[in-house]
Amino acid sequence: MDKIEIKGYKSFKELKLDLLPINILIGANGSGKSNFLSFFEFLNRLYEQKLTEYVALNGGMDKYFFQGSKTTDAIEATICFKNNSYSFELKEGDNRFVFSKEKLGYQGSYYDIAAFDNEAYIKSYSGLARGEYIRRYLHEIKKYHFHDTGKSSPFTKESHIVNDAYYLYEKGENLAAFLYAVRENSPITYKRIVRVVQSIAPYFSDFYFNVSAADTVRLQWTDKFSSTVYGPTDLSDGTVRFIALTTLFLQPVPPKVIIIDEPELGLHPLAIQKLAGLIKSVASRGTQVIIATQSADLITNFNAEDVITVNQTEGASVMKRLEAQQLEAWLEDYTLGDLWKQNILKGGQPT
Repeated sequence: MDKIEIKGYKSFKELKLDLLPINILIGANGSGKSNFLSFFEFLNRLYEQKLTEYVALNGGMDKYFFQGSKTTDAIEATICFKNNSYSFELKEGDNRFVFSKEKLGYQGSYYDIAAFDNEAYIKSYSGLARGEYIRRYLHEIKKYHFHDTGKSSPFTKESHIVNDAYYLYEKGENLAAFLYAVRENSPITYKRIVRVVQSIAPYFSDFYFNVSAADTVRLQWTDKFSSTVYGPTDLSDGTVRFIALTTLFLQPVPPKVIIIDEPELGLHPLAIQKLAGLIKSVASRGTQVIIATQSADLITNFNAEDVITVNQTEGASVMKRLEAQQLEAWLEDYTLGDLWKQNILKGGQPT
């Protein structure tokens, strides 16, 4: 994605933002970081023609309009990919969203495909060739969430070594099957994942795959000091999340976009440094990364232009990318993290 425009969605009255390979959002609690990330989840459900269900299960339509439907009567968005674009307008009708506009764009020309239905038409559209390009892109836009690491978390579930091995699910519930497939099909990548995990958990030896009669596996592992087989609940929360993050960023064929909220949660400072390296690595392979963080240690590892401040101004979220030239003198003696903690960066702080 090269550019995104949003109007009337949650805390965004009007937003125009250019996107780079790495986009790291910083800001106070409630500034709108999570709302921005949630838009991509909204976009994915829209593409999958599951928007009505998604909205109904997440609080109803009113919470999606900027300051409610009494203030805002439409949600508009345009997503640009090189010379292509996809745009839509949603309005309220019969207690459901209605697509009043839905368009494909190419080099400034737009083609209306709206069916004035409760679900988007783009997934079913079979006209212009550029529709296929946009469909493939929208299908891969997923927001990952690895925060749940409890006794009944997604990481404790069994997953099928065939049916659940195509791509890593958003909450990591197929992590075991996905890792098994990586080991079988991309052993070099698998060994790299194991080595990175060992770099922050020196006791970790390897994953243990015990395939059941039903072709399912659970996330299990062994350590370097015994023959005992352990499960995910025998790891710290931060280590489980780091395993999922390492797999996500090092997988053989990463998605076009990786979107994740506070990936540093529960990680040791050394693991945060490793995480920064993983983000840079996947970005160098052509995957766009969009992340929200509260970690000064994480942004210390990036360039100023990778960071976007998010602030609330008169009840609306405002986003602005840092400019390296404005911070050049400061960055000779301080890191980005230092400048953020000392409130020297313009934006990204409670006001």
